[in-house]
Amino acid sequence: MAVRLPFRDRAEAGRVLAADLAHWRGAPGLLVLGLPRGGVPVAAEVARALGAPLDVFIVRKLGFPGQPELAMGAIASGGVQVLTPLPGLSASPDEVESAVAAEQAELARREALYRGGRPPLELRDRSVIVVDDGLATGASMQAAVRAIRSASPLRLCAAVPVGSSEGCDQLRELVDELVCPAVPIPFRAVSLWYRDFPQTSDREVRELLARGSSPA
Repeated sequence: MAVRLPFRDRAEAGRVLAADLAHWRGAPGLLVLGLPRGGVPVAAEVARALGAPLDVFIVRKLGFPGQPELAMGAIASGGVQVLTPLPGLSASPDEVESAVAAEQAELARREALYRGGRPPLELRDRSVIVVDDGLATGASMQAAVRAIRSASPLRLCAAVPVGSSEGCDQLRELVDELVCPAVPIPFRAVSLWYRDFPQTSDREVRELLARGSSPA
């Protein structure tokens, strides 16, 4: 089915994505993980449609020194670090270390805030769908799926409503299935493919998780 862009908002994008994930309904131990913050509203719609519990997986982009909007990599729960080469740009080991240290602190803060003292995720032998609101370079999603894969899930799916062809190509070999209903060319930025794309707040993330979480 053709996807009409731009999406109205993340909720609509989540419903479109859920339709393409319908074959995952009833998968053994199904769990939907949203990448905060923007991926959680999308994941909430997917979890609702599939009748699956919702949880969060923390990943942080590493911004290039002086140009933080450019991702030179990402870190995720479990100590996973992914560096993404940027043509014509380079960062020194000290700059990378500084960026990692800064984002590690924020990652730890969000773990405490969003998970609210709940025990660590148990992903072994579960069917896991990890969701974000879009895929540009793919660094954040790559860090997430590498960390999740190390926990030995039964099957792993990466799902985004819209993504770049380059990001999708790099991610596809890391998961059992990649679901991305829209791959516009040229891509440029995730925000271009939404009419309403506000920053998702910590409060919204916590409320969505409270409504969508259930015991593992």
